[in-house]
Amino acid sequence: MPELPDISAYITALELRILNQPLERVRLGSVFLLRTVDPPLASAEGRPVRELRRIGKRIAIGVEGDLWLVLHLMIAGRLHWKPPGAKLAGRNALAAFDFPSGSLVLTEAGSKRRASLHVLQGEEGLRSVDPGGVEVFSTGLDGFRTALTQENRTLKRALTDPRLITGVGNAYSDEILHAAQLSPIALTHKLKSEEWERLFSATRSTLAVWMDRLHAEALESFPEKVTAFRPEMAVHGRFGEACPRCGAKVQRIRYADNETNYCARCQTGGKVLADRSLSRLLGSDWPRTLEELEALKRR
Repeated sequence: MPELPDISAYITALELRILNQPLERVRLGSVFLLRTVDPPLASAEGRPVRELRRIGKRIAIGVEGDLWLVLHLMIAGRLHWKPPGAKLAGRNALAAFDFPSGSLVLTEAGSKRRASLHVLQGEEGLRSVDPGGVEVFSTGLDGFRTALTQENRTLKRALTDPRLITGVGNAYSDEILHAAQLSPIALTHKLKSEEWERLFSATRSTLAVWMDRLHAEALESFPEKVTAFRPEMAVHGRFGEACPRCGAKVQRIRYADNETNYCARCQTGGKVLADRSLSRLLGSDWPRTLEELEALKRR
């Protein structure tokens, strides 16, 4: 799922292309994309774009008259900048937003249709789709800590809950926790003051680095290859590869369609966290340390 740095990059690229340009037409390739009926989608056509905003992981395109088209890309949705009037080719093409200089095309890979488009009126309409998480760059340490300690949850789950923190998902939470040298399963109510300081600093610095990097790329070309797996990342998507800090192999916890990547030596005191599928298979033989894991692999 595109997260705060990715959404910010999309907005940078879109501002260069559609700000103050009239939205000539919206073409839907899938009727299931549109989740609202009032105001009607057609009411946005012919109006110039006055503002773009990020609302959590959503992109809000504001047109004249305080009308907003809000896109949520979910996991597999992506945006593409095409020549004017580009065809909606293939079942993955969900919508096209036509402007004089080009067409913004929304696609979604896979068979599940989770991406959404809302047409909303004014600030009240925007608030209706805001999950309410705090903005990391608009709060201090106390506000950050208060948000994440509303419930006693693991750091991984707390960081990725949009009702608590805005814009952080599976990929950047891995990077944040590695930078902070904290376990993904550490409980929020158990963290010490010094650990909160590390986590807050790591959250800001990790997101800032990636926002700056992707912003620079978006100034050069439209972000056509938005992905959660980037070679410059420290641990996310790098299972079995060397941790850039200590050289130990990156470990993972798999669950449903996601996985958590971490360095046992840097983040968990050398303890290998139980992976559900392998834990069930190995039972009491599950390795507790990196050394035991390597010995098991040599059998």
